Order: sequence, then structure tokens, then C-alpha cells
Amino acid sequence: MDLCVLSLSFQFPRGELWVLVATILLSGVALSAADEGLLGKALVFPYETADSYAKLTPQKPLGLKAFTLCMNLATELKGRRDVILFAYRTREADELNVWREADGRFSLYLSGQPVLFDLLPLNTFKTQMCVTWESTTGLSAFWVDGKRSVRKVHKPGHTTNPNGVAIIGQDFDSFDGRFEAHQSFVGEISDVNMWDYVLPESQIVALRSSCDSVPKGNIFDWDTIQYQIYGRVIVASDESTV
Repeated sequence: MDLCVLSLSFQFPRGELWVLVATILLSGVALSAADEGLLGKALVFPYETADSYAKLTPQKPLGLKAFTLCMNLATELKGRRDVILFAYRTREADELNVWREADGRFSLYLSGQPVLFDLLPLNTFKTQMCVTWESTTGLSAFWVDGKRSVRKVHKPGHTTNPNGVAIIGQDFDSFDGRFEAHQSFVGEISDVNMWDYVLPESQIVALRSSCDSVPKGNIFDWDTIQYQIYGRVIVASDESTV
């Protein structure tokens, strides 16, 4: 079935708008919100599916020699199950993927090759996670709630290839979009921000308090991000109680 892209520019009472958005999302079509950004909002992935994800439009091509990728995550997924946290793929390969592996470790894949880290598990409470890497030395690290893991060397001299597609919620099995439900993310994701350089420790720590001293992501800025959602994904206030 062809996916329709809808743009909502009408003013509805709050309850009527929620019913309309929920109806659109549960019908499996795409809802475009490219001009609104996601300031103060989270994406909720309530079900294990093979068709629910969000496509993110970068502000510049992802031909990267360094990066910082940050996001807030909450999930109750347990057991020996792969969980995709971020996926960027070109026609040739999975260029930049972040996973929670089936054995509980976390991984950064660059052009199909992983480096693995032992971290505290994700849980039902929101966790801030960042990943950093730079090509000159290959040094990479995970950051959890402002605390850095041990640094590891991964693919020194590498550059990621541009002209791919970045998504959250699913992992591409091929560039044309085949997915597997048992690898999908279930939970909440918010504040996905990305820079084409490694942020200093002070700024990664400051992100937890939304400090104005941290520069906006120059690849992804959650506040103004252009995105499309597909399948059963809910856009919700990140401060709401329901």
C-alpha cells in the first residue's frame, strides 16, 4: 500500500486533534510534521511491529569524520533480543547504527563493523545516551546520563558515506525498507540531536539540563527537526502525565 504524506495545518480542539492523529497513525500512513520540529515532544513506539518508525531528515549530508549522537530513551524490553536505537543506511551498507545487543551490551556499527560496550541497562525511566566517535584516532565512547564509558578504538581513518536514510524505531534489512519486528524499538525516544564533531564533556553533561550553552545539533536538532512517521507511532508531549 502506498504511504500517504499528510500535513496538518488546521486548528482543532485538543481532544479532536488527538483522535484525528491517533486515527491517522493507527491506519499505517505517514504523518508529515516537517515544519514543526519536536520541541518538548517524544515519539512513543507502543508495539513491536515491522512497520513503525520515524524518518529523520538531516540538515547536511552524513559524510562524517566525527560525530556526537545523543538521545533520551526509555524501554521495558528485556530478554535476549536485539533492539535498534538508531539506524543510518546507504544503498551499500549500514553506515551508522546503534544497538542494544541480545547479550545486553551496546554497539556502534560503522559500515557494518561493530565496537561493543558494557553499559548499565536501559529501563522504564528516561536515560540520556550519547555516542561519540572521531576518525583521526578512531576513539569512540558511550555516555550514559553524562558519564563516559571507557574509550575504544574503532575504524580509524574511516569516513561514513552520505546519501543514506536515517530512521529510529526500526533497522533496515535492505535499502528498500524491509524490517523485522523482533529488532524494533518499543518505548519512548526524544531529544535526538547530532553534531558532525565530538562535543566536549562539559557540553554533553550540560545537555541533561537543556543548557543554552550547548550549540544546537548541526545535523539533527530535535527542536526544529524535519521528520515523517510511519505506522503506529505516537507524537506525545514529553512533559505530559498521560
